[in-house]
Order: sequence, then C-alpha cells, then structure tokens
Amino acid sequence: MLTIRSVETLDDYWLRLTLSDRTTIEREVSDLLRGPVFERLRTDYSQFRRARVRHGTVEWPGDLDLATDVLVWNGAAPHDASQLPPARLVLHHPTDVADRVLPIAQAK
Repeated sequence: MLTIRSVETLDDYWLRLTLSDRTTIEREVSDLLRGPVFERLRTDYSQFRRARVRHGTVEWPGDLDLATDVLVWNGAAPHDASQLPPARLVLHHPTDVADRVLPIAQAK
C-alpha cells in the first residue's frame, strides 16, 4: 500500500506528493475541498499552503485530511499492486464520478 511521505503545495490547489515508493505525483484537489469543513482551505489559500504529511496522508491544521487512496488513485487502490499511479491528475469528488456513470439499464 502506498503512503505519502512528503507534500509540497503548488499554485491553483495542486499538490506535489512524494510516495513511499519514492514516486512523485501531482494532484489538483480543489474539487475535493467541499462542504463547510473545508471552507477555510477554499477561501484562504494561505491555509491550504499549510499542508503537511501525517500518518501517511496530507493533513491541514484543524485535523482536516484527505484519504491517501483518494489522493493517489482518485478512489480505491487497484487490485494490481504493481500498477503505478498517474503522474499528474485532476481529482474529482466521488459524487461527481458516480453522476457520470450511467446505470446498466440506462446505458442500453
């Protein structure tokens, strides 16, 4: 299981993450910062820039964090442990992904 070893905040809500296997990836996370709990990070970019790594994931002051698998894979980790994560990815909120997938009955 990959964990996050270091984080660097970039412009426009991008994070540069160094993973436990020493891979470096970049993620745009603005769509994940929804709801009142993340309002401070959305409205005050200096707060977003206070990101740090704790317990293998990214955390901000106030015990705000995002799940490691979401940051690395934009969802659950693949079953194939040898698969590498994309180098650069714009992450989407899980409800957005679900809205884009049609149920089988509607897809026909």
